[in-house]
Amino acid sequence: MRAINLTGFGGPEVMQWAEAAGPTPGHGEMLIEVAAAGVNRADLLQRQGHYPPPPGASEIIGLECSGVVAELGDGVRDWQVGDRVCALLSGGGYAERVVVPVTQVLPVPDSLDLGAAAGLPEVAATVWSNLVMTAGLHANQLVLIHGGGGGVGTHAIQVARALGARVAVTAGSAEKLARCAELGASVLINYREDDFVAAVRAAASGAGGTGADIILDNMGAAYLARNADALAEHGQLIVIGMQGGVSAELNLAALLRKWGTVHATNVRARPATGIGGKAAIVAELHRHLWPLIADGTVVPVIGAELPIDEAAEAHRQLDSGAVFGKVVLRVKEL
Repeated sequence: MRAINLTGFGGPEVMQWAEAAGPTPGHGEMLIEVAAAGVNRADLLQRQGHYPPPPGASEIIGLECSGVVAELGDGVRDWQVGDRVCALLSGGGYAERVVVPVTQVLPVPDSLDLGAAAGLPEVAATVWSNLVMTAGLHANQLVLIHGGGGGVGTHAIQVARALGARVAVTAGSAEKLARCAELGASVLINYREDDFVAAVRAAASGAGGTGADIILDNMGAAYLARNADALAEHGQLIVIGMQGGVSAELNLAALLRKWGTVHATNVRARPATGIGGKAAIVAELHRHLWPLIADGTVVPVIGAELPIDEAAEAHRQLDSGAVFGKVVLRVKEL
């Protein structure tokens, strides 16, 4: 098969579309003929040598894909060759074929294009596992989503609104904020111009609150102290990214006064099975989120779709911050 191979670690130019060894499904696995692969910031880190795959995972970049079932491994039931699927991967998505445990595979609704479906598994798993499974998101809470215009942000806005929460977002332009509002965000904060702590407190006070009940943060160190200040009593800060650095000082008194909690999580390093594992997350997605996707309540927001041999440009576009929503690589038409 062909896949994106790395000639070394570095800039986008180290990625080359070339021949690679094809995978074979083992027990409990399926082989997917890949139609498209989602692009995530973790892919950029892996390309730079900062985010190696977990032990045993494919060295090929790519944490999510869509396509059709090409082959079933031993012990696989309830799937057939030719089924349209999308999958949460530990690696291997930037390729013509990929092997994945069936517990990490989801059906693609008939109404959804395979290109759009490729941008769902990673963001869906990230948002649902953190907002719902970890933080217990429920109606009438105030949720602050940093990076509202990104792939995770655009998905998180829709999920939070579907579950009855109020949504505050940060973004870097009036255009992105306007599009976040179309998705359901009601508190719009331009991080280049506004103090998000003051804005969140003001929004909360109008409903009798003191801050955000849940904060979903992709910035890490740069926002740590201010996020703690923006939390409501019993609020939960969930850190899912480190775009603003990895090390910061935190005044624990700010958390103690509020009974606040800080979670730091990722999806890729989770075990395949067991408590909090990928299989449990995917099962929750299928049970609770997939009906909302099937009926159009939650839709994938695709900002750019490029052919797989333009993976370098896709990485540049994602890194620029100019894209609203997900970037997807089209591998082949299926």
